[in-house]
Parts: sequence; C-alpha cells; structure tokens
Amino acid sequence: MTDTGPGAAEQTDAALARAAARGEVPAFEALYRRHAGRVHGVIVRLVGGHGARAEDLTQEAFVRAWQALPGFRFESAFSTWLHRLAVTTALMELRARRSQPRFDDDEALDEVPQPDSAGHVTALSQDLERAVATLPPRARAVLVLYDVEGWKHEEIAEQLGMAVGSSKAQLHRARQLLRQRLEA
Repeated sequence: MTDTGPGAAEQTDAALARAAARGEVPAFEALYRRHAGRVHGVIVRLVGGHGARAEDLTQEAFVRAWQALPGFRFESAFSTWLHRLAVTTALMELRARRSQPRFDDDEALDEVPQPDSAGHVTALSQDLERAVATLPPRARAVLVLYDVEGWKHEEIAEQLGMAVGSSKAQLHRARQLLRQRLEA
C-alpha cells in the first residue's frame, strides 16, 4: 500500500522537480498537471477573473518556473515555491495595470468563476467571486493574499511596495466593500 498523504505528495513533487530541473520535460509536464489548477486559481483571484489574461498569466508562471527550476534549492516544498512564483506573476500584472487605463466594474462582472474541485459553482461562491473581482486592484490583492493565501501583512507590504499600515488599511477597505456588495 502506498502513502497518499501530504508528505507523499511533497516527495513526489520534489522528485519531479529534481528531474525537471535536469531538463526532463515529462517530469515538468507532470508538475504542470498537478499544480495548474491551483496556480490558475490564485492568479484569477488576484487579477480579478479575466479569463484569457489569467490563462496567459498561468502559462507565464509555469514558463518562469521552468526557467527558475535549476536554481530551486528545495528549502521549501515545491508547491510553496511555485505558489509564490504564481503570486509574484499576478502581482507584476497588477503593477503593470496601474499605469494603464482602468476598466469599469461591469467588465469584471462579465467573468464567470471557475468551478470548484467538484465541478460546481455555488450561488454564494459565484457572488463572492464576482464581488472580489470588482474590488480595486490593490485592495483585492491584499484581501486575497491575507484572507485566502494566509500571508502576513509584512509579506504583503513588501511584495506590493507599501507600508504595513497601508496593507492593514487596504484589507479593512476591501472587507467593507465586500460586505456592502454582498448585502446589496
């Protein structure tokens, strides 16, 4: 009988990552299949649910992973490293958007959330995803990183180039806006 717990998944990821770091494409393809859903999910939550762009950013995150794998030191789990890389990719997109004209909130509502692992989108999760997608980009990023991804305000502040107090204020703002939009 084989172990199928979290430790086994980390060992499998580590073995695949070591093989991929040596240039073994099938190993990287296996990592992609194992992690594409989670990477895509965090990118969608951070960039606001833009389907085609989120898909492009997911691919970009995996290209960056492929390029960076030879330097991966295995000091953390591969999934943690990949997740951070995906968040960084999404945050770079948000920074780039700051210099571009903003879209209106109706555009954000056009996107339908991705199905959950059971293939269903509940009304509540759909409402929540839509409400999160309408948040201002920085407030959305702080909310997702803090409440969904479990980052600390210090980490968020460093990644977004803001003060810790600003991170806390953005989180408070995001939660208030979400509450208003969900009550409406």
